[in-house]
Amino acid sequence: MVIRTRVVRAHVNRNDRDIVSLVMLAHGMVHTYELSIPIFVAIWLREYTSISLGFSSVAVTTASLGVMTGLGFALFGLGALPGGILVDRLGSKRLIVGCLLGMAGAFGLLAIAPNLTVVALALVIWGIAASVYHPAGLRLISTGVEERGTGFAYHGIAGNIGIGFGPFVTALLLLFFDWHVVAGVLAIPAFVAALVATRADFEEQAAVATADGGDGDDASPGVSSFGEFVTQSKHLFLGGFAVVFFLVMCSGLYYRGVTTFLPDLIGGVLGIEPVPISEFLPASLVPGDSSNAPTLDIELYVYAGLLTVGVFGQYVGGKLTDHIRTERGLFIGFGSLAVIAVAFIPVAQLGVVPLLVICALLGFFLFLIQPLYQATVAEYTPAGYRGLSYGFTYLGVFGVGALGGAIAGYVLSVGTPNDLFYVVAGFGLTGALLSAVLLRRKPAPA
Repeated sequence: MVIRTRVVRAHVNRNDRDIVSLVMLAHGMVHTYELSIPIFVAIWLREYTSISLGFSSVAVTTASLGVMTGLGFALFGLGALPGGILVDRLGSKRLIVGCLLGMAGAFGLLAIAPNLTVVALALVIWGIAASVYHPAGLRLISTGVEERGTGFAYHGIAGNIGIGFGPFVTALLLLFFDWHVVAGVLAIPAFVAALVATRADFEEQAAVATADGGDGDDASPGVSSFGEFVTQSKHLFLGGFAVVFFLVMCSGLYYRGVTTFLPDLIGGVLGIEPVPISEFLPASLVPGDSSNAPTLDIELYVYAGLLTVGVFGQYVGGKLTDHIRTERGLFIGFGSLAVIAVAFIPVAQLGVVPLLVICALLGFFLFLIQPLYQATVAEYTPAGYRGLSYGFTYLGVFGVGALGGAIAGYVLSVGTPNDLFYVVAGFGLTGALLSAVLLRRKPAPA
């Protein structure tokens, strides 16, 4: 009996490792591409003058490029719901492989794009492909990984590595190569990751099977008709998931609201000028001549550092899900974000060191709450509806949450940076209040 227990435990651990390795790889890829796109936008603004619509053309401006790139980002969020429906029927592995191949194809198309019309098509393909990842990856962790909190933590860490280092590497490559070449180089890792994913071998329902004392085959087969979609959606929103959905909307609005214009705000507070790359490299390695040598925008690297600190927040948040009620962790996390938002500008104006400290705290708590709400979704939804529930979750985070950037832009156009952070603090406070509501409810059986 002891030998049998050890064998089963070894199998479960190996299953956990295989699943977590795959989702870490895919999650890092998704956010690498997501955050590299804005870096290309600055180049497209300089390189192109119009966007052809076939029957007419539109001048290239920040507004027109914002709409063009916004379409891809919108699909990234809106596609999460149909992605959640598909994953309950097709399984996570198939959709993750499709996601990786789709993103590789999108950036491959960018590499050969002759104009912005093809660029727009590539961004649409990227948005559709990337949109299925979060419901697929998170469902896989929630149903296949025994140590679910740790799985969410490592999953989040990989995402933050992509968020922080992906744009950093992209920016460095663009110092030396044409953007088409860089896009082509970026396509390679996703293609390789897709090949690795096809060879992965694990049990997607292992954690559900263990919890139920069975083989996990009693899970719902997912949505097969519009009627089932309506019925299952009602089942989700009549319970505690309705509160969870509005809570994750607050997370998305806070995230986009605070990060969309943060590099410019950081640069304004620091009051520093771009640094010529010639100060760091020998003259023979510097592209261009002394009159047009590239420069480093220091605020972008401070911003990347802020996002990278989120790695620690993801890890701590994931570990907390195994030791405390996730609702309590969310209350602390959202409350801290509200306080940080109110204090951000006054503290940042005290000097460089206080600015870096408040940025680090923002990065830590901004990502601390992600594994906490991911685990909370699992607690308030049945296993058979898990893909659908994560589809709704990331519709709220990335779809509705995308409005945070528009809200931030409007507030900054009519008010001050302080006004923006007060609005953002309101999102954090609302999230804390919703977390308190959940604390008073008993979680629905998963």
